[in-house]
Amino acid sequence: MGIFERLGRVIKSYLSDEDSDNIGKKSGSEHFEDTDLKTAFSELDDYLSAGPQERIRNTQREYSQKTQSKPWYTTEQTVPEALVEDFAELGLPVGASASECKTAHKRLLKIYHPDRHAGHNENIKIATEKSARINAAYDRIEKWRQSGQTESAI
Repeated sequence: MGIFERLGRVIKSYLSDEDSDNIGKKSGSEHFEDTDLKTAFSELDDYLSAGPQERIRNTQREYSQKTQSKPWYTTEQTVPEALVEDFAELGLPVGASASECKTAHKRLLKIYHPDRHAGHNENIKIATEKSARINAAYDRIEKWRQSGQTESAI
């Protein structure tokens, strides 16, 4: 059953003259209960019955459980803090895929290659420094992907 059908039934039950206990039930011989709706209402009642401090604690607890617990089947590596700046240097979000890193590395090297700024000594110097930082960041990320360790840990 689609979301629109369920929403339509809920709206019809609110607009009908029947009592409010029949929310989510189909009239007639068929009996239908929307368990998602009942669950949502019970969670809302629990949330509203709690005081403000308890709501904050519950929200913090739920958030920490979601961020700390990872399924056993995940293969992703957690990115070390030392590589966060390297991803930023490439203009990528932390933990971007290898193909995204390679694409960003090539794109940035085309932009900041010193030969593109010939004739402007100051621009050549800036481009040389920037391309060196880009290469170093990409190399550190690739070494981490291959070995699982950062340079500081090696």
